[in-house]
Order: sequence, then C-alpha cells, then structure tokens
Amino acid sequence: MSQYFKQALSSEVFNYITKASKQLELESYVIGGFVRDFLLRRNSSAKDIDIVTIGSGIELAKKVAQLLPTNPKVQIFKTYGTAMLRFKELEIEFVGARKESYKENSRNPKVEQGTLQDDQNRRDFTINTMALSLNEGDYGKLLDPFKGVEDLKAGIIRTPLDPAITYSDDPLRMMRAIRFASQLNFAIEQKSLDAITKNAARLDIITRERIVVEVDKILMSHKPSLGFRLLEQTKLLERFLPELIALKGVEEEKGQTHKDNFYHTLQVVDNIAQKTDNLWLRWTALLHDIGKAPTKKFDKKIGWTFHAHEFVGSKMVYKLFKRLKLPLNEKVKYVQKLVLLSSRPVVLAEDVTDSAVRRLIFDAGDVMDDLMTHCEADITTKNPKKRKQYLTNFKLVRQKIKEVEERDNIRNFQPPITGEIIMKTFNLKPCREIGQLKDAIKEAILEGEIKNEYEEAYQFMMIKAEELGLEKDE
Repeated sequence: MSQYFKQALSSEVFNYITKASKQLELESYVIGGFVRDFLLRRNSSAKDIDIVTIGSGIELAKKVAQLLPTNPKVQIFKTYGTAMLRFKELEIEFVGARKESYKENSRNPKVEQGTLQDDQNRRDFTINTMALSLNEGDYGKLLDPFKGVEDLKAGIIRTPLDPAITYSDDPLRMMRAIRFASQLNFAIEQKSLDAITKNAARLDIITRERIVVEVDKILMSHKPSLGFRLLEQTKLLERFLPELIALKGVEEEKGQTHKDNFYHTLQVVDNIAQKTDNLWLRWTALLHDIGKAPTKKFDKKIGWTFHAHEFVGSKMVYKLFKRLKLPLNEKVKYVQKLVLLSSRPVVLAEDVTDSAVRRLIFDAGDVMDDLMTHCEADITTKNPKKRKQYLTNFKLVRQKIKEVEERDNIRNFQPPITGEIIMKTFNLKPCREIGQLKDAIKEAILEGEIKNEYEEAYQFMMIKAEELGLEKDE
C-alpha cells in the first residue's frame, strides 16, 4: 500500500521536506485534504498541502525554504504556530502537531504541543485525519486511525471524536460538514447530524465572513440543494439566512394554494449550477424570490399574489449582503439588478414587441445574457409540455434580443444627443428643460419612433425644443 501512496508524493517538494525533517531530527507527515483528494482522485486541493511535524512547524518551513532551489519566502503566523511557503504552483502550510482545548464562548482553542495522534484527534472529520509519512523509514505509509478510507468508500461524513463535543468546540465545523456533504455528495452520519441540530445556536459565535466562505463553497458545488436542504434540516440556515426560511411552506385559502418558494428556489439554484460557474449568478438564483414572503397576499378574485416582490427583493439583497459582510460593491449591484429584473423576460415572452425588447436591453445592459440564463433556470415545472413551451418562448426572446440589439445598438445605450449638445444648441445653463429633452429623445428611441443615430435624434430634439419654447442659439 505504501508504494501506492508514494504516487501521491511524486512532487519533488516532498523530497525536500523529508530531507529537512531528517536534518532537524523531526517526524513529518502530509495530512488532511491532500490525502483525501488523492484517494478520491480529485485535483481540487492538489495545490494546497498541509504538513504536520512533531516539533516546530515554523522551523521546518524555514529549513525547507533554505533547501529549495527557489529559496521561497516563508510567511510566519506566530499566533497559530504555523508557517506557509509557495513552491511553483504549490502552497504548503507547516504546523507542529498539537492538542487543543476550547472555551464555550470562542472557537479559538488553547493549544499545546502534542503527538501525531493528538493532532489527528483534533481534526474535524475522519476523511481529513489521514496522514502519509514523509520519514525515510516508512515513507509513503498511510496512518488512518479513524478508518477514514472506509468512510471515503462509504461516502460518510463522520467526526473522529464525539460529534457533540466536536461541533460545540468549533461550530464552524457544522458548516464544513454540510459543505463537504454537498461537494462530495456524501451523507452525514445520523449521530453527527443530530449533534449539528442540537448545537445549531452555537453558530452565532462564528463570524459572518467565515460562514459565507462555506456558503460560497456550497453554492459552487455540483448540486447546491443538497447542502441547503441540510442547512434547513439542521436549523443552521435560520441562523444566518432567515429570508430563505420565510419562503418555506404552502398556504391554502379558499381552495387555492401557491408553490413552496423555498424548494422552488433550491431547484432554480441547481438549474443555474448546470449552466454557469458565476458565483454571483448563483447568489442571484438563491435570492431571486426573497421578496415573495413579505409581499404575499391573497386576492379573492385572482388568488395568491406577490406584487412587486422583485422590487422588494432587490432592496432586501443589499441589507442581506451588509449583514453577511458580503461585498458592497459591484457584486451587490449586480445581484440587485438581476433580482429586480428577474420577471421581466417572463412577461416579455408572452408578447415579444420591439419596444419592450429595447427597454429590457436598455435596463439590463451588460447583465442581459445572465438575466436570460437565470430566467431559463427559473423554470421548475414538472410538466414536460409546459417546460418545453417556456423554453421555446425564451428562445424566441433571445432571438428577438439579438435582432433588436444588432439593429438598434441599445445595449449600454448612450443617447446620441448629450446634455452638453443641448446646452450649446440653445445657449442654456443647467435646467429642467435639458433633462426633459434627453428623456424625450431616449423614450423616442426605445419606442422605435426614431433611430438610435445623431441626425434623427437632432431633428427630434428641435421639434421637442420648440414645444418647450426653446430657440436655437444663432
């Protein structure tokens, strides 16, 4: 078996770590995700390598850096007793084997030097406890005290020690358990699942930033709904995204019901995951209906309504991003814009007019293609005939958008008549009439009354200016 694992250690950097360990008389091992992903034949973490040594990880890192031909810089994190260096495409972190103890109000442990066994005991899941020896005497030997290989084969997420203690000590591990389950399509063992539910409130001591890192990874998994169903089931989701929980459930009034918007949302996220790796488009899918809970009403004549849920939802997006410490820059604007426009192509599909298409292109601008991708993912009907019809309608909308865009040049539309031209033509200082003329020209172009070109826009401006009592400056 050790010969098999020597394949994992084929990178030359491991030979340097072995040599450095021998010179310092230390025992060293590669541990965690690198070993796990080698066994799973995944390359996702192949560039991130964790080295644990019985002694000082910082001293080992310095020695390895001295021996490497590139003599890389060593980054030292004294607080955690770790060090990191980069060699070629690899990022290698070194830490001394340790044992940990926790206080109830913090996930930052008290750390003491320990054995390899201590270090394996402190790790989150059995599939992350496996270590490969980098020592000359047993180079490539697998050390697997918690049967991580068996759990990998069975597709099980399990903690090496009592899960109630593991999750209470470091509640972020609850998010990590669900993230791994979602990424690997593994099951969380029942005892561990129960412990997560029991300790859900402990998640409140974790920073929003750390939670979002795990949410992002769940969103970027092949089927994100696996993770979000587990988050909802274990009561974790309500701790940081109550807006989604509010969508859960179906109400009935006078024999009329509405769809469960929570499970609809999860299906949309899964659909979009098959189409794009754009994280923020996946966030859009997750949040596109959050405005439905606060806008839900029953109308005796037409049934359940969600009037203006897109507008309300787009406002909620900003507050949610701020609370979760997500970026309040172009990313939040992008998601807000898509949420706000999320129903426009649906309405347009029923009556594809040139003016409506022009207005959509004008309003969407650079996110037009992403908006259509989202709308297609928003089709979750189980009726094959309806689904085919919806997709056909959107195909027609896409074709119409292409035709209008090529003909009228509306995307990133800049009116051919600027405020400066208006001011110069009529010898005006900044005033209300300038805005009125610019709006009239824009509306005329979007309605197809004039072409999106200077001459027609100029002549139109002169007609409208006369109506406003403006005279050309000679």
